[in-house]
Amino acid sequence: MVSETGSVNSEESIQKLSQAYKSIRDQMSKVIIGQDHVVEQLLIALFARGHCMLEGVPGLAKTLMISTLARSLSMTFARVQFTPDLMPADITGTDVLQENRDTGAREFRFIEGPLFHNVVLADEINRTPPKTQAALLEAMQERQVTVGRTRHPLSDPFFVLATQNPIEQEGTYPLPEAQQDRFMFKVFVDYPSFEEERQIAKVTTTVQTDDIEPVLNGDEILELQKIVRQVPVTDHVVDYALALVRQTRINQPGCPDFVNEWLSWGAGPRAVQYLLLGGKTRALLNGRAHVSTDDIAALALPVLRHRIVTNFSAESEGVSSDKVIEKLVDVTPSKEGELTSDPRLQKIFAA
Repeated sequence: MVSETGSVNSEESIQKLSQAYKSIRDQMSKVIIGQDHVVEQLLIALFARGHCMLEGVPGLAKTLMISTLARSLSMTFARVQFTPDLMPADITGTDVLQENRDTGAREFRFIEGPLFHNVVLADEINRTPPKTQAALLEAMQERQVTVGRTRHPLSDPFFVLATQNPIEQEGTYPLPEAQQDRFMFKVFVDYPSFEEERQIAKVTTTVQTDDIEPVLNGDEILELQKIVRQVPVTDHVVDYALALVRQTRINQPGCPDFVNEWLSWGAGPRAVQYLLLGGKTRALLNGRAHVSTDDIAALALPVLRHRIVTNFSAESEGVSSDKVIEKLVDVTPSKEGELTSDPRLQKIFAA
């Protein structure tokens, strides 16, 4: 699988990951109709060891999609409905005082919460207060929870999939930028096409069976995650990812004028890391053992859209973060010679 020098055994690795990818998609297609790009990005995040946030209006099968993915994996799964009264101990677990029947002595015993499962669905994550959101942040980043003075490591692999509703703001707590940055992808779930919605209407209003068969277990996923990190990346692709991210930082040398006009905050180094990890995974899923600039550009939207902050000027002009990212991709040359010879980008590389 991986050679002694740390490089990827191309054919075997690509075949193993591609087969796993195809098998999971086949299982999910028994329940989920359409949404191919959403499923692809979910699986890229899974194999890249990242977390994922899905945003879309009600009724687009966000929760069903995540639960179906969990059923196709032979791992433990927990669904947490985030509500305004949810407390940190409700998701992390708590110490409970118990009496030993033999000795009569009392002692504290830790009762694990839903975060100790492999796949955790945080449903409507923006409906819970910041205190509970902060408890989830530690679990996502450190893969552990702290209760009292004791740290409890979480299961591995550990994968958080969150959903949120963008159209209803009453009674919600917008997720802080620091916690949004912990998510590898922010994926927008859009309405289905006419034919997809027709098929959904036919299938869901009749008697149906969805026998989902588990495809991968935890150890197999950990192995595939290691394969992803062994994929080589050229300096040119790294520079391309750096160029995209560093151009989002306002008032910096080489920053485009439209970025200074429309953004109030840019993306940090974690964006570069996730662009490269996502690019490695996408390359393997497409049958390649090397990453191209097309892989990076294809993942720019889900990686960057929640890491940049538009200002009032952009909002007044109807400019979204996605439009800024698309324009960045357009003005950033992808060819090696053009990227390094661009006078504006040379200022960025020299900064």
